[in-house]
Amino acid sequence: MSKKFFPVFLVLTGTILFLAFQTQGREDDPKSKNEKILRNVGMLLEQGHYSPKKIDDGFSKLVLKRFIADLDDDKTIFLQSDVDSFKRFDSKIDDEIHGDKLESFYAVSESYTRRLNEASEYYKTILSKPFDFSKDENIMLDGDKVNFPTNDAERKEVWRKRLKYLVLTKYSDMIEDREKNKGKEFAIVPGDSTKKEKFIYKADSTLEREARDQVRKQIGRYFTTLKNHNTTDELFSSFVNAITGSMDPHSNYFAPVDSRGFTEMMSGKFYGIGAQLKEDQSKIKIASLVAGGPAWKSGELGVEDEIVKIGQGTAEPVDVTGYAVSDAVKLIRGATKGTEVRITVRKPDGNLKVIVLKRDEIKLDDTFAKSAIIKGEHKIGYIYLPEFYMDFEDPKGARCSDDVAREVEKLKAEKVEGIVIDLRGNGGGSLPEVVKMAGLFIEDGPICQVKGRDEKAPYQWKDRDKTVLYDGPLTVMVDEFSASASEIFAAAIQDYKRGIIVGSTSTYGKGTVQRTIPLNPESESVVFNKKSEDLGTVKLTLQKFYRISGGATQLRGVVPDVVIPDRMELAKAREKDNPTSLSWDEIAKVDYKPWTSTFSTDLVASTANEQVRSNTTFKKMREKIDSIDKENDRAYSLNLVQYQAGQKQLKARYKQLEELLKLPTQLEVKNVEADSARLTADKEKIEKNKRFLNTLKDDIYVDEAVKVTNKMIAQSNFALNHGAATLPGNKN
Repeated sequence: MSKKFFPVFLVLTGTILFLAFQTQGREDDPKSKNEKILRNVGMLLEQGHYSPKKIDDGFSKLVLKRFIADLDDDKTIFLQSDVDSFKRFDSKIDDEIHGDKLESFYAVSESYTRRLNEASEYYKTILSKPFDFSKDENIMLDGDKVNFPTNDAERKEVWRKRLKYLVLTKYSDMIEDREKNKGKEFAIVPGDSTKKEKFIYKADSTLEREARDQVRKQIGRYFTTLKNHNTTDELFSSFVNAITGSMDPHSNYFAPVDSRGFTEMMSGKFYGIGAQLKEDQSKIKIASLVAGGPAWKSGELGVEDEIVKIGQGTAEPVDVTGYAVSDAVKLIRGATKGTEVRITVRKPDGNLKVIVLKRDEIKLDDTFAKSAIIKGEHKIGYIYLPEFYMDFEDPKGARCSDDVAREVEKLKAEKVEGIVIDLRGNGGGSLPEVVKMAGLFIEDGPICQVKGRDEKAPYQWKDRDKTVLYDGPLTVMVDEFSASASEIFAAAIQDYKRGIIVGSTSTYGKGTVQRTIPLNPESESVVFNKKSEDLGTVKLTLQKFYRISGGATQLRGVVPDVVIPDRMELAKAREKDNPTSLSWDEIAKVDYKPWTSTFSTDLVASTANEQVRSNTTFKKMREKIDSIDKENDRAYSLNLVQYQAGQKQLKARYKQLEELLKLPTQLEVKNVEADSARLTADKEKIEKNKRFLNTLKDDIYVDEAVKVTNKMIAQSNFALNHGAATLPGNKN
């Protein structure tokens, strides 16, 4: 525990102990326990949060709105009269946090449970009759753009349209599948071509009925899941998270079971395929892939893919439409290495794909730094770093700064003329490792500033080693998922003008530091001479990062020197897209000496940006991204012909975008000699390495980073050949 945090912790502990005395003897009362949790959380937020909002009537109103949205973001459960009745708590929740009797949570959650039971009765009647897909009807799926229904009839109509849309999507897929396979023969047993049978052609009415049957089963499971998971404890966790989330996106409450689950999740051992999931408008989607995991290695699963079915080996797959993410995860996880899971996903273009994966533990060495050589106009070294890792338990364990240094040495031995460091998708990690890694490329000096809530002056994290491992042309690749530690590294390289940052419009924009704090310190058990009640933990935002130039990385992230269109901007999942994110600000810059080199970062960036703007491929990519974005921001037709036309157009746009992302001529990529020698004996590593190299060969963004590096090399060569230490006009 840092010295700066210790006084705050003592204050928090003292307050919690006082509250513990107040509630002594009432621990078995669930309502009393919830009130205790609420007060402890409120105290932590007020006394420990980096930039706490005042817990007053305005905050109360914000929490209520967030809690209602968390329960019913699609606006299919509550009636407007319910929401109106909740307004009596607009000015009450802050008082409840400060010690008043808890009433708001129970009123909202009881109303939600009652309305959920009512809504769950609609679907069987609605799905008992065929839909007419010749009518011109539309549905808006974005809950932010619709109102709560005013009465039961309106709510039934909302459900009728939603169910019709679900049936339409399945019905349309069935028709497409029928037309593709009409007249074809298929093996009765997969892999056995000796026994075949013809594809069974079914009438439209049959397909429509089967589509309704499938949706009926899915929605039945959906409501069962909601009812099973929306226990009072789980709803209360959502309520407390509405409070913490109203402070900022990264402050969270974890109930005891969730706290243990969070710890397990951070170990990376329980996602059998190495994928993290999220819920998006009642759909389960891929949120991210764990580098080195089976899903990542397959190259077939992508962020934003919707999971439709999950099957165990050859067993009948389970349709998980409407499932809770936690239940889907249970189906994906497996107890044994090598067992098979079949996942049916709907790609962003609407196509269905069955992906077969074998479960495995996520091996740590798959997430380590790795390098390659890219040959072309110049010999370029490439280093991929998926995260800023550090083994905190083993002093001799893996550290990314040591591993990157090792890769740099390998590349120098191969006499590369420039190096590209790829931080795309790197969500961060150890701050000390960022500082050490940045120190490999500069002489010495500050790397970033960190400031706590009551600290008058920020603390400077510095590289104190004057040695420079590599002083040649350097390019750093980032994207909208490069966050936290990645942003610190990129910002330092940019501020020192040590190299060129290449990527999408900006990085993620997470410039805050969190610490996990228990709501029941161990000292409580000493006071009462018994085991303390487990109230869970709070992950609390305590500090903020700042660049050495003074600006925060928070919200704005790092804007690359060379900006390239990126299709993942459609996800709109950066810090700036969350309304409760902390604001951007700046503090005084620190003293540091910019890098002096034989190339001008300003001139290279200016030339590269001009080439990106005039590049036909990037122009078309930007147009396709914009058109797809507009297509997603509209109401959907419930008319079969119009829906099919829209899907055809959308699939064509995605296909065109996929083609644009492929390089017309592959890059020439190979391993460094030191790695090639170690790969000959391990078949698994050989296959893994092959996929790694093949991915680089077709990567249009790596190609652009190489071009930028080539420009630096050309300028350096020009300067050296003309006997100049630096180029004229270089602002370095």
